[in-house]
Amino acid sequence: MPPQRVSALPRQQSLLQPAVINPFVQDTRLSRAAVLKCVFLGTFLVPLRAILISLVLMVTWPISFMITFRHPLKGAVEPMTGWRRLMCRTVMPALGRAYYFCMGFRVIIKGKQVNSSEAPILAVAPHSTFFDGIVCVVAGLPSTVSRVENLATPIFGRFLRCMQPVLVSRKDPNSRKNTIHEIETRAKSEGRWPQVLIFPEGTCTNRTCLITFKQGAFIPGVPVQPVLIRYPNKMDTVTWTWQGYSSMTLLLLTLCQLYTTVEIEFLPPHVPTEEEKKSPALYASRVRETMAQALRVPVTDHTYEDCRLMISAGELTLPMEAGLVEFTKISCKLNLKWDNVKKELENFAAMARSCKGGRITLDEFARFLKLPVTPALEELFALFDRDGDGTIDFREYVIGVTILCRPANTEDLLRMAFKLFDTDEDEKITLDEFTSLLRSALGVSDLNVNMLFEEIDADGSGFITFNEFQAFARTHPEYAKLFTTYLEIQRYQAIQEAGPGDFEWTGETTSEETSEESSTSDKKED
Repeated sequence: MPPQRVSALPRQQSLLQPAVINPFVQDTRLSRAAVLKCVFLGTFLVPLRAILISLVLMVTWPISFMITFRHPLKGAVEPMTGWRRLMCRTVMPALGRAYYFCMGFRVIIKGKQVNSSEAPILAVAPHSTFFDGIVCVVAGLPSTVSRVENLATPIFGRFLRCMQPVLVSRKDPNSRKNTIHEIETRAKSEGRWPQVLIFPEGTCTNRTCLITFKQGAFIPGVPVQPVLIRYPNKMDTVTWTWQGYSSMTLLLLTLCQLYTTVEIEFLPPHVPTEEEKKSPALYASRVRETMAQALRVPVTDHTYEDCRLMISAGELTLPMEAGLVEFTKISCKLNLKWDNVKKELENFAAMARSCKGGRITLDEFARFLKLPVTPALEELFALFDRDGDGTIDFREYVIGVTILCRPANTEDLLRMAFKLFDTDEDEKITLDEFTSLLRSALGVSDLNVNMLFEEIDADGSGFITFNEFQAFARTHPEYAKLFTTYLEIQRYQAIQEAGPGDFEWTGETTSEETSEESSTSDKKED
């Protein structure tokens, strides 16, 4: 019977499941009455609005073409001056307001927008729909950050050119660096360039929270004016996220409303402290906190990378929510890259493919490991199960694998574990040796590990070499903790024999959790 193990330290609160589970889902449900109302109003409003919008665009395109004619957007770009700038500040915003008015938008403006000398950058949140472009119109056509491909969009491409956007190219490996440099140049131009408007969240959410702000708007270290955007309508027809209605459906539903209210509030500029100038992550975090308090919503550490994981989870037949792990937070705390987390998602999917809801129970965990439910296995499961609900989700799995199992995959530890199995020291582990030690480690006298042995014995030679042992432990990190369990038992027995006070318990579980506790960096990457 293995000795009782020392329990792990309390879990770090910042790595527990976030309060806001999924900010990327739009769950509007239309009642039968709402559908009938949309059909009735849409019969009259949609054709009328389509005609009015077309008339506005027929005027907008030639004017925007005239303004941007032979005005370069690449190379040695200079800000517009003279009549071009005057028309961008007066005529184009007026046409933009007419465009949104024809779509049925009722705009309410709160607060006061300051000029570029007081706040060169406008940070707008929450970003939840393609209709958010109305902020650019209200703000007088400031520059934005846009993909270079958007310039080729018919009609709207010319309108975008009038805003002299900071262009981002996926094909250019230096695009990120160049974009940050361009934002900084414009922000410090002392009014030569228009204000730069940025949606720091970087992707659309459902407005229930503010996700991690990217650092691009805060790297220049200049004052930033926060801008809030709200859609206080009885029925939500605007939210465009990763799960929910398509863009065409939302456009049609919006055109079917008598009017759609949008509130735009300009908060006082945030002037950075010296500490914030040195730390864009801190600056971004404090601006986000200010905006969240004004909106009365929580903040989370979800990012665009969570959206990518969410899509990957769906492709692996897992619930899409399984991929939401607050990527920025755990990647910084655990030193993980996106590709590593994506690979762990694939490993988790192999384990959870037959589990309802994408959550693994103790029995399913044991079945995947081809081992019986024992106290040792229950302990390992409990180390993964961070919230103690009796199941392991993907977020708990990736944290558990990284903290509990990956450190045990170092060559020294695996070599030591291999020697424990190899009782006759012939550099080979037989089935009897493998079975005997696992029986002792798991506290099971009658244990059948034939299937597990055959899986590790890749060449079918009837014995396990160190290379096979190492390869299996590294590709199946869930086993690494079990393979080194006997080491913990020996350490515990040595401590007991040495007497109280001679040593401090330094088993893997405690040291790893302690390491987790000491990782307090909340640095966010752009």
